[in-house]
Amino acid sequence: MNIKRGLVVVSLLAVSVPVAAKDINIQPLNQGDFRALSEDLGAALSYKPLTPTTPLGLTGFDVGIAVTGTKLENRTAFANAGADISNVAVPSLRVHKGLPFGIDVGVMAGAAPGTNIKLFGGELRYAIVSGGVAMPAIGIRGSYTKLSGVDQLDFDTKGVDLSISKGFLMFTPYGGIGKVWASSTPNGIPALSKESLSMNKVFVGINMNFGLTNLAFEGDRTGKASSYGAKLGFRF
Repeated sequence: MNIKRGLVVVSLLAVSVPVAAKDINIQPLNQGDFRALSEDLGAALSYKPLTPTTPLGLTGFDVGIAVTGTKLENRTAFANAGADISNVAVPSLRVHKGLPFGIDVGVMAGAAPGTNIKLFGGELRYAIVSGGVAMPAIGIRGSYTKLSGVDQLDFDTKGVDLSISKGFLMFTPYGGIGKVWASSTPNGIPALSKESLSMNKVFVGINMNFGLTNLAFEGDRTGKASSYGAKLGFRF
């Protein structure tokens, strides 16, 4: 896949959310709808790696623009909350930096166009095995994301995963399994109670490096919802 085609894919993903969608308002929801909405938010807004496990090294950087799109499993709950949408797309800016001892740190910030969803988060990853010519890289990651912009909702996710990747020329396939915990607390709505969710996570992806230019694609299933993402940037 050439760079121009990669740019087209990222651009198409970026406009895949309907810009006329309304802001989320959880006040009309019953507890069942609130839990269903929280499950989909956990899948859509939990941290997506979009990077291989191989550590960057002390001088390494990975900087890019990304889009993740999640197909909602509970559209009725979102419609009842005023957001009649079938998917949530989140364009974001992402930065990763390599540190000593096989440790990488990453941060991201994004927003879902047409909604009041804003998001920031980060990861800390340790390469148990750094990888090489014959050996794959194996790493463990801790991640965190926080929702902002929805005044009625205090929402965050925490995650941990184990991942593996192995480079072949310019291609580096990767994958992993993990767990996501979502905390969803209504603000100022006595009729609703806090929901604490635990969801299994599995993801696969491929990173393609063309000199300094880097392109990554990823598929993710968290809980019952599937997400797809793409990132274009620079990795060195």
